[in-house]
Amino acid sequence: MSENYNISRIFGENVFSDRVMQERLPGKIYKQLHKTIDEGKELDPMVAEVVAEAMKEWAIEKGATHYTHWFQPLTGVTAEKHDSFITAPREDGTVLLDFSGKELIKGEPDASSFPSGGLRATFEARGYTAWDPTSPAFVRKDAAGAILCIPTAFCSYTGEALDQKTPLLRSMEAIGQQALRLLRLFGNTSSSKVTPSVGAEQEYFLVNAETFRQRKDLIYTGRTLFGAMPPKGQEMDDHYFGTIRQRVAAYMRQVNDELWKLGVAAKTQHNEVAPAQHELAPIYEKVNVAADHNQIVMQTLRRVANEHGLKCLLHEKPFAGVNGSGKHNNWSLITDDGINMLDPGKTPHQNTQFLLILACILKAVDVHADLLRESAADPGNDHRLGANEAPPAIVSVFLGEQLEDVARQLIDTGNATTSKKGGVLKTGVSTLPDLFQDATDRNRTSPFAFTGNKFEFRMVGSRDSIASPNIVLNTIVAEAFCEACDELEKAEDFHAAVNDLTKRLFTEHERIIFNGNGYAEEWVREAERRGLPNLASMVDAIPALMTESSVSMFERFGVLTRTELLSRVEIKYENYAKATNVEALTMIDMATKQFVPAVVRYTGQLASIIGSLEQVGGDCSVQRQILDKCTVLLNETSRALEELRSVHKTGAAMPYGKEKAVYYHESVMPAMDALRRPVDELEMLVDKSIWPMPSYGDLLFEL
Repeated sequence: MSENYNISRIFGENVFSDRVMQERLPGKIYKQLHKTIDEGKELDPMVAEVVAEAMKEWAIEKGATHYTHWFQPLTGVTAEKHDSFITAPREDGTVLLDFSGKELIKGEPDASSFPSGGLRATFEARGYTAWDPTSPAFVRKDAAGAILCIPTAFCSYTGEALDQKTPLLRSMEAIGQQALRLLRLFGNTSSSKVTPSVGAEQEYFLVNAETFRQRKDLIYTGRTLFGAMPPKGQEMDDHYFGTIRQRVAAYMRQVNDELWKLGVAAKTQHNEVAPAQHELAPIYEKVNVAADHNQIVMQTLRRVANEHGLKCLLHEKPFAGVNGSGKHNNWSLITDDGINMLDPGKTPHQNTQFLLILACILKAVDVHADLLRESAADPGNDHRLGANEAPPAIVSVFLGEQLEDVARQLIDTGNATTSKKGGVLKTGVSTLPDLFQDATDRNRTSPFAFTGNKFEFRMVGSRDSIASPNIVLNTIVAEAFCEACDELEKAEDFHAAVNDLTKRLFTEHERIIFNGNGYAEEWVREAERRGLPNLASMVDAIPALMTESSVSMFERFGVLTRTELLSRVEIKYENYAKATNVEALTMIDMATKQFVPAVVRYTGQLASIIGSLEQVGGDCSVQRQILDKCTVLLNETSRALEELRSVHKTGAAMPYGKEKAVYYHESVMPAMDALRRPVDELEMLVDKSIWPMPSYGDLLFEL
């Protein structure tokens, strides 16, 4: 990187940003487009034509040869189809380049080939992508050249949402409308729009590509299905925030460079707790843009890793015995004139508006705790949630000492009169400055924690789209705001009604507040006593989508229809079964073709050595002890392998649906665990030169 490298100069250089639109669009067209972006006005086709021409010219100047409608189907990753700007060859041998408003606004991918949960039959192929003008287009440069990527929504021929973005945009409108209603009740007439904003922290692992390629489990499933712990894991805590190794630093530098050019405000990077684990965090932005940018982050992390001889692992639990990876979803509500509705101010006990908003959010999380848990459900997250690095599967809210004290005053007396203050932290060293001490500590064991002026939803898995949790968050809070406004708009004495409602909500939903250790077994028992749901697995959580309260809420606010919800239920059950099926088949393949032959070869060598020693009267007690132990474990492996084959065969024959997913969870997963145990023990006994794959130590400590 040259000495004159300037972030501000390159930031957003490959984005068709607002600044670029101002420069390239006629003033009238620019204003009309912003009415669509800012106010939701219908897009004029004439405006689309002008924008398309300007976008094409800008992209071609950036080296683009193709464009694509970049969308997020229900696969968990993005999708795209590339079309060149070539329209027709001319008689003089040159070619005509064109990009129309119609091509900008609408595309037609094959809807039947993406997950639809029964919404589209195989022969019903037509689906549509629709331009999302609120998320800027960008030019991505990679081995395919330069591609103009146009963020879009994706729906079926009959209008159902087949993607993550459509319901996310709907949920943003829902919460925006209800939040504005609430602000108006408090006399705010200046704000005209409220938008949920999100900053999504991204955790990931880096391993050597060459080592990765020697592990079938990582190649096929993204996680290690076998592997004994190395002598050292993360117990020394020396990796966390440690000095970034040069090879990783070079990787991070290129990642940042490419993200900044695409307008992704990557800000923080550091080593995470586990060896080979790292984190990248961006600055907050509107949630639909944040969701798009997080997809760009994941794609960039993977692609740049390949260029450095690395592999980026985004699975929630790629290694047993060390921390998994999450994606902390920091959520807040911001008005168009810069007001953060979750800012408590210096005296939160006097901030009536904030306290009502806080009480509404507590209600939303308590009433729909099962739905919020489901929004973070993923086969990989089942291995992460509840372990000593992630929040438990029980949803609770951490408020901190200051706000919990205010809530307690309201519950006990109906009136809050004081707020705990921050202090001064004295280090005891005269040359160090005194530090401001916040009024409350943080709690990393809480799945839904208030952290100053936002809520941090810590359950989300590292490879998942942040669209799903934010669809739920936006909608459940919109419902709580709506019900509060319905009541307050009828009140004769507004201030008395606000105080009464706030006290009632805190009292009725106090059970969701928990500031203690979410990892403790005592909390599991306490949560059960409080009546909080404990949905340990994805299979347990999926039914939350189809409860009457969920369906009623989503339909009421126009976010998802009953049919769209049912399709997502079917897709999730099918995805769980498919993911587990691939893992089971991979384990069977590895055990049959790698581990069993390796152990047979090793025990054969031991038996030969024992025979030779016995012929000359040598002591072979140690060799025989190892041979006997290996033989016992090999027999256990063989039995577990046959059991896994048997239960897998039964599960594979079942039709996709809830029954199959439950069977894979309750029968196939335990059989997989039973096979792993003896194989991991054998790894500690068999000669490393014979063992057929790299160890955890090789993967975690090679860089």
